[in-house]
Amino acid sequence: MTPQPPLTPLDTLDLRLQELGHAVLDADALARLADVTAADTARLQAFWADLPPDEHLRDGGRYRRRRHGCFTVQANQVQACGPRPHWQPVEYNALHGGIERWFAPLAPAFAGDVAFARLLKALAGRASALRGDRRWFVEAHPFRIDTAGGIGRPTPEGAHRDGVDLVVVVLVGRTGVKGGETRVFDAHGPQGHRFTLSEPWSALLLDDARVIHETTPIQPLVPGQSGWRDTLVLTFRAGGFQSAAG
Repeated sequence: MTPQPPLTPLDTLDLRLQELGHAVLDADALARLADVTAADTARLQAFWADLPPDEHLRDGGRYRRRRHGCFTVQANQVQACGPRPHWQPVEYNALHGGIERWFAPLAPAFAGDVAFARLLKALAGRASALRGDRRWFVEAHPFRIDTAGGIGRPTPEGAHRDGVDLVVVVLVGRTGVKGGETRVFDAHGPQGHRFTLSEPWSALLLDDARVIHETTPIQPLVPGQSGWRDTLVLTFRAGGFQSAAG
């Protein structure tokens, strides 16, 4: 049986990230950190019903839907950026690296939601606690991985790093699926942890320089009945967005 996530008390979050390179917040801790309510998360969660297919999957799959948005956060101010491609070097993503991937933009109501802005500011604060106060370049990826084809792969690239400073994986919800075990490994040693995020709006925070991560495939809980796993992945990077231009 997969262990439960090792939850981190909110008052020790920054210290745990500094010491271990990762931390898990339950939904209540994330809500307190970002000053969001149940009404806020319910409003945001509705946007996952309108995610278009990912047209860039190189494994031939049709199990992933997503959108993409870019922001900067500095001095507690969030600024939306214009459309830009998502790009990663092959060193971090052997499957999809080295190509510019254009995705449908975030719905304007999502990108401009005040609760979403509070979430970005609160998590940018954790990046600053980890690396020092600076301007953060943020990419937001709402994902839906489904099992309509029998199996869905949250991380088809396998265990990886993202080439950023802080990665945050928010579990928005799971419906009718099994699997989806999260695995976090020390990037420079054998230590690792495995657990399954199951509570809606709980979150995994990762120091991308210190750990690699992956999530195992999901399958239908009931054979023949499709299910899905919804997440919000946020990446925080100092110095600029990753791009083919360097």
